[in-house]
Amino acid sequence: MTAVPTDEGQQPAAGWAPTRALGRAVLLTGLLLIAGVLLGRVDLVVLAAPFALGTAYALRRRPSAGPQVWVAADEGHLVEGGEFTGTVTVGNPDTVGYDLAVVRTRVSPWLLVERAQVGGARVDLSRSGVDRPFVTVVDTGTAVDLELTGKARRWGRHPVGPAGVRVAAAGGLLVSRAAVAEPVRVRVYPRTEPFEAVEAMPRAAGLVGAHHSRRPGEGGELAGVRVFGPGDRLRRIDWRVSLRARQLHVAATLSDRDAEVVVLLDVLAEAGRSGGVGGAASVLDTTVRAAAAIGEHYLHRGDRVAMLEYGPAARRLRAASGRRQYLTLLEWLLDVRAEASPHEPYDQVFGPHLLSSDALVVVLTPLLDERSAQMLAQLARSGRFVVAVDTLPADLAPPGGQGWAEVAFRLWRLDRDTMIGQLREHGVPVVRWAGAGSLDQVLRDVARLAIAPRVGAR
Repeated sequence: MTAVPTDEGQQPAAGWAPTRALGRAVLLTGLLLIAGVLLGRVDLVVLAAPFALGTAYALRRRPSAGPQVWVAADEGHLVEGGEFTGTVTVGNPDTVGYDLAVVRTRVSPWLLVERAQVGGARVDLSRSGVDRPFVTVVDTGTAVDLELTGKARRWGRHPVGPAGVRVAAAGGLLVSRAAVAEPVRVRVYPRTEPFEAVEAMPRAAGLVGAHHSRRPGEGGELAGVRVFGPGDRLRRIDWRVSLRARQLHVAATLSDRDAEVVVLLDVLAEAGRSGGVGGAASVLDTTVRAAAAIGEHYLHRGDRVAMLEYGPAARRLRAASGRRQYLTLLEWLLDVRAEASPHEPYDQVFGPHLLSSDALVVVLTPLLDERSAQMLAQLARSGRFVVAVDTLPADLAPPGGQGWAEVAFRLWRLDRDTMIGQLREHGVPVVRWAGAGSLDQVLRDVARLAIAPRVGAR
């Protein structure tokens, strides 16, 4: 037990109501007294005396203040599959102790509660979405914590609560009104799947970074040997070539520059059923986890990463680099939701002044909506470097039912494969997400295509 926490925002339950036990005690005492008077039997009056005295003794100190309840959750960096902790605190601000407190709370089904501890007693649980009562005693001026621990099964903002408590006092003769606390949200970040990609970039636009650009500068990639000129450093002189040519020559290098990566999340449709961490992945699960992995990889290399949503909300995260951007990216991904829209969101999201022409655009899409394919083709026609990552589950089951359901599903698959083939003909590479190495070959091809026009021009 701990001291009662002070929180001005908490509204304790006001008012007390009699229990059925009090009603039975008063009724029985009254019947015995009336029967004793009418029948002239002293033994009935004596029999009613313990009930009357016991009730009066229990009600001698009646509580005036109702219980208080708070809900708190661990604010640490919680990732899918990690252990979460939630706490429901019941406080007694009165000068009279509570004989019994019944606590009940709701928990998101994606938070698998495995253990509960209250008042020193520990209970092992094995089901999610706990909605069962826990009983404890709360003394005067103290608070009791109900600690819930378990496993976070899926990314997102999951509620712990609302929580309610009702207490009994005066020997169980009075019960308080329910005090309810608002739920708190537990932030569960997506698990970053192992991802690595080659250094190949179609175009590096920044001033410094890890990618070799086509521009000369102070870098580590040798571009050739040329005649010494004003501004060249002495340490760049190639003495062997200079002695043979009898003229100073320097080693020319290419500058190392950073790149801008735009991760575009297609949230127009959802498919598949999420099984949480370790289970089946829906389209949204694959999209969010892949976006986190790609963002972490390129931010770790010093590149600038931006996030965009292709959907009615049209949310965006501006391009930036560093660890702060990575944490902001994870926070941004928690609010990703699939939402259908009858309108075309292209112009509002991908105007020419909003998407850099030098950026590598990685589109995470299930290709379930025809507008998604049109958007990819439109990006490719605008001259941007686009890579489409297929996030549709490979084991997507056909819809249940009889008749033509299976045939229709097969026809839909063929139509989708035809659409993917048409995108590839338009110069949009489409690859399936498979973790590390998913984009290696595609990035090499895109980088070669970016260099090809310049080579042909020479």
